Amino acid sequence: MAAGAVVLYAANIDDLRLQDLVGATLKMALLTSSYTPSDGTSGHSVYADLTNELSTAFGYTAGGDTLTTVAVTASGDGWKLTTDDAVWTASGGNIPAWRYGAIYVEGTLWGKTNPLLGYFLGDSTPADVPATSDGNPLTIECNASGWFDIVRV
Repeated sequence: MAAGAVVLYAANIDDLRLQDLVGATLKMALLTSSYTPSDGTSGHSVYADLTNELSTAFGYTAGGDTLTTVAVTASGDGWKLTTDDAVWTASGGNIPAWRYGAIYVEGTLWGKTNPLLGYFLGDSTPADVPATSDGNPLTIECNASGWFDIVRV
């Protein structure tokens, strides 16, 4: 499944620079429909601000999946962020339904612990993405244009 458009958390957007993400550990967490994004300048800024994340069970681990092959590359008049796809495999039961994915930096950056980058809707309706059945993979694809891009104006 391809991720929806990523909305950047405005509380961190002024700090977001290409060189900060090169070599950083990025993670993706999955959140239920009970999560209410707060993406304004005084909104959510760190992983601890997220609520209603899926629990560690059935192949999902709280804190999310580590995104591998992080690449920050030139794109038009700016740059884009790409990674390998996020993948979980349901094991011992179903990975529950979820609605939002959130991408964040694991560690300290900009004086914040685990700062948030952005979030997306898993389904454009919006509706919950159904549970992933035991034994099946849940794959969220990074599209060719990246998770997001930053354009100089």
